[in-house]
Amino acid sequence: MELKNKRVLVVGLGKSGIAAAKFLRQQGARVTVSDTRSAVALAEEIPGLLDAGIMVESGGHGLLTFRRQDLIVISPGVPLDTPEVRQVIGFGVPVIGELELASRFLKGRVLAITGSNGKTTTTTLLGSILAEGGLPALVGGNIGTPVIDLIPSSTDQTVNVLEVSSFQLETIEQFRPWIAVVLNITPDHLDRHGNFENYAAMKMRITKNQQAEDFLVLNAEDKPTQMVAARTKAQIFWFSPRRPIKQGAFLYGDSIVFVPREGARAEPIMPVGEIPLKGSHNVENVLAAVCAARLAGVSAEKIRSAVAAFKAVEHRLEFVSTVEGVEYFNDSKATNVDAALKAIAAFPGCVHLILGGKDKGSDYTLLEPLLRERVKAVYTIGSAAEKIERQLQGVVKMVGAGTIDVAVREARKAAIPGDVVLLAPACSSFDQFENYEHRGRTFRKIVHELI
Repeated sequence: MELKNKRVLVVGLGKSGIAAAKFLRQQGARVTVSDTRSAVALAEEIPGLLDAGIMVESGGHGLLTFRRQDLIVISPGVPLDTPEVRQVIGFGVPVIGELELASRFLKGRVLAITGSNGKTTTTTLLGSILAEGGLPALVGGNIGTPVIDLIPSSTDQTVNVLEVSSFQLETIEQFRPWIAVVLNITPDHLDRHGNFENYAAMKMRITKNQQAEDFLVLNAEDKPTQMVAARTKAQIFWFSPRRPIKQGAFLYGDSIVFVPREGARAEPIMPVGEIPLKGSHNVENVLAAVCAARLAGVSAEKIRSAVAAFKAVEHRLEFVSTVEGVEYFNDSKATNVDAALKAIAAFPGCVHLILGGKDKGSDYTLLEPLLRERVKAVYTIGSAAEKIERQLQGVVKMVGAGTIDVAVREARKAAIPGDVVLLAPACSSFDQFENYEHRGRTFRKIVHELI
């Protein structure tokens, strides 16, 4: 991709947008950035952009700004149906995302992971496994480090382990993973994609450009994920916690095994009891990571060692503290109903659950069976509180807390030794917090103040 002297507009000044703008400028492009936030809200970002020779448009998008470009790079948080974006697409101006832009310059091979839940844990775990196996691995993408920022460190030998979201996959053109992993597809981001079918279609785009020499790792127990198999040219490997499969990773008794090809003998990898992460969903994450790591050439011995030493990722069923015999867990990354279900299922019962935030078009009635079985009380927060209380009325004791601070303190009053206070909101965080990390850090701080 030739960028020198090209007029390029970056839309959205999140972490990946800023990284893309600076990279484009380094490549000699004439860069403008546009964001709907005011100059005051962008006060920290604007000086650095101007110093780099990047023009800044704040407080809204100007159609003329969009039309005067040779290329538009759109941030994941900006929908393609934004009026200005929709119009310039109609005019024939190319529109891509930061992931697509980075993939044109990134050296080495790409191992990409997507799914509604478990992406960050599996991506981080795979990075650790590849490093243990002696492979030069870089980790980034939706996990926090923009793919653009990996380019300077990448070499022809690098394995780039990338977490990719539906928003990022929406704007790919040539992005082609050597190994792609789809963990699961459950309803999420319906406020953005409109319906589940559209959302699932975005996830399936991960295999859009894969060829016969590439690999696709799929969940044999997730029906929407199974549909991806019909859309790929890649070699398919499966993982399952429930039954033997012909090619991939599965549980055999109390152990994880891997079958490298149909008809081959199963290779023992490790006992399930050595997995240090809570929850059956994390067994699935490990099975997916085993598949991808073996395909990348890491030995069973190195996989076992890396998994056994792995610690829970921040904000993913993260143990915070025990206060007066009550355990507190931070799963702020549980931003949809399915993730909240998995978090609740990780505990045998006696849970005080903090739910709420910004609704994403979710159906909270799906929580009902597990709430009856394992949850003592629900403490609602954020703008989704009213909807949650309405849909779950009469299911379990409901406390309208409003804020996370009140929720923690009300849960502390009610909890007795042996109980668990769990933040698993089933919602995004953008009504009261900058992001799910900010929400999780706030929860941790409040809990530590109880000690």
